[in-house]
Amino acid sequence: MRASRLINILTTLQAKGLVTAEALAEENDVSVRTIYRDVDALSLSGIPVYSERGSDGGYRLLDGYRVRLNGLTPAEAEAMFLSGIPGAAADLGLGSLMAGAQKKLTAALPEDLRESARRIQSKFHLDAPAWLAEGEQPAYLQAIADAVWNSKRIRMRYRSWKAEKNRVAEPLGIVMKGGAWYLVARVDETPRTYRISRVLDLIVTEERFDWPKDFDLATYWTENTRRLEVELYPNRATIRLSAWGLKEIEHMAPPYVRANLEYIGEADENGWRTVRLPVAHERMAVSEMLKLGTEAEVIDPPDLRLAMRQAVETLTARYADAADLTR
Repeated sequence: MRASRLINILTTLQAKGLVTAEALAEENDVSVRTIYRDVDALSLSGIPVYSERGSDGGYRLLDGYRVRLNGLTPAEAEAMFLSGIPGAAADLGLGSLMAGAQKKLTAALPEDLRESARRIQSKFHLDAPAWLAEGEQPAYLQAIADAVWNSKRIRMRYRSWKAEKNRVAEPLGIVMKGGAWYLVARVDETPRTYRISRVLDLIVTEERFDWPKDFDLATYWTENTRRLEVELYPNRATIRLSAWGLKEIEHMAPPYVRANLEYIGEADENGWRTVRLPVAHERMAVSEMLKLGTEAEVIDPPDLRLAMRQAVETLTARYADAADLTR
């Protein structure tokens, strides 16, 4: 364990430069005192690690010193070949580069690790799109990816849910979620999210922009996803569900809804159970509840229960008319 920790400390210092003892301790899940001992051990073995004192201090390697380590474990080699989605790389125009990189990595590995890499590729396959859905391949994906990489402003005509709009944007990153591609771009100094398949026209300009140093794509996406979930499901409802309805909720409801579902009391003699859960605005909530058919009953709020009744009455009248036409 200590040997792998010392290697991790070295590679962290090489990758990040100045690193505090507290940060190294957190990354390696040990105490700060243990890091002090590890750094002393590295220094005694001839590794040029030195400390910088003060509030902005920490440890760093001597300028120009490079760690040459080839000690990949079998598990690490397997993880490297599991990372990345070949189809997504191909969509971005990087398929041949990924294939070439994996070939070079395979050639550089010892024979026993090559076998680990081959085994992981034969036993795991990543399929990003959801069931019964195909991954998107937007027309402008590769052009936008190039603009992201080279920090070039873009001009696009974009179709939102409400209207078509023209935008001048600074592309900051690309995210794939559930088989769909999204662009995170700064417009009027504010990062925003755009579904790339809704970009109708695109011009990649030669105007470059400065990357915002305080922007982190993963952090933005996580926070934006949470905010969107709250906006999409701002209300709560109490409903009764049959045993089958409960299974349907577990299968089809978004993670945010499942995570915030509350059970009220015990199941009755027929297996029905009352729950309280987040719901969308009324029109969407009615649509989602109708998917459960006869396996659900809205109890509260009264407005949603009334809307469900009106929807069922409309459907009853519509299908009754259809039955009359076939007579």
